[in-house]
Amino acid sequence: MSFAVVFPGQGSQSVGMLSSLATDERVRSTFAQASEVLGYDLWSLAQNGPAERLDATENQQPAMLVAGVALWRLWRRRGGGEPEAVAGHSLGEITALVCAGAIDFAAAVDLVRFRGRVMQEAVPSGTGAMAAILGLDDSAVAEACRIGAEGAIVEAVNFNAPSQVVIAGERAAVERAMEAARRLGAKRAVALPITVPAHSSLMRAAADRLAEKLRSTAFAAPRLTYVSAVDAQPHSDPADIRGLLERQIASPVRWQDTVRALVARSIGLLLECGPGKVLTGLNRRIERRPSLQCLAIGDEASIEAALAASQNPAAADAASPHA
Repeated sequence: MSFAVVFPGQGSQSVGMLSSLATDERVRSTFAQASEVLGYDLWSLAQNGPAERLDATENQQPAMLVAGVALWRLWRRRGGGEPEAVAGHSLGEITALVCAGAIDFAAAVDLVRFRGRVMQEAVPSGTGAMAAILGLDDSAVAEACRIGAEGAIVEAVNFNAPSQVVIAGERAAVERAMEAARRLGAKRAVALPITVPAHSSLMRAAADRLAEKLRSTAFAAPRLTYVSAVDAQPHSDPADIRGLLERQIASPVRWQDTVRALVARSIGLLLECGPGKVLTGLNRRIERRPSLQCLAIGDEASIEAALAASQNPAAADAASPHA
């Protein structure tokens, strides 16, 4: 079966993630490699917390990158094939590029640590916010942002699934936009536990600083087809990829369009590689066709189910409700 692998971004981390794989040499060596770059024990932080430290953007981004790469390496060692294409949500794009051979793993760890730092420093602590708006179409969310702005910045930044859009900006403006969304008929408007207004125009200063880091980071043409969530298009030129990663942190994540672009490549299985199952839930909402299977891998059992699914469509049907 033709399949694509997708990698999650911030928000899917949790203290104890990948704990069932603690004795796996490939997983632990991946975390050990990253720890050498970072100068602290990333595995210990991922397993023991505290959550406040793991959730800090500067630490959260390396943790998610490394977890995704560790699971990818385990997938390949268990006999998992190479996908038709790879993609990632926000930070997950860099994980996808590592697994596609476009950037060295150690260089990516250093890059995402820097990315997290400049994002955190771009906006004073406590002044930024993000919120999920559920039950409104994209145009209604845009209207809620217009109403809530009152001269400040609040924008739609993640087009995650039908009637599920994330907004970001200055805290007071985000709160006003949440109230406006409720008045416009939103089922829910939920503040997210993230203080960095990622993918909003408030991140332009961070994008400028990241551009300098990207210029000193070596990139190669990806070995696998890489579809960017910036524009839902495939990209292979290293200079083009640098430009996308610069734009990415101050422009929206177009996840719906990205999933549809993957499925248009005759994909029969979308495999999420990373902690949690956030993207798998979104993917099922975006593409409801029975012929498309959406699974997540995060432990031995889910890897075995995904291996069976990638080789046998009937196994995918059986595995899907439990993924």
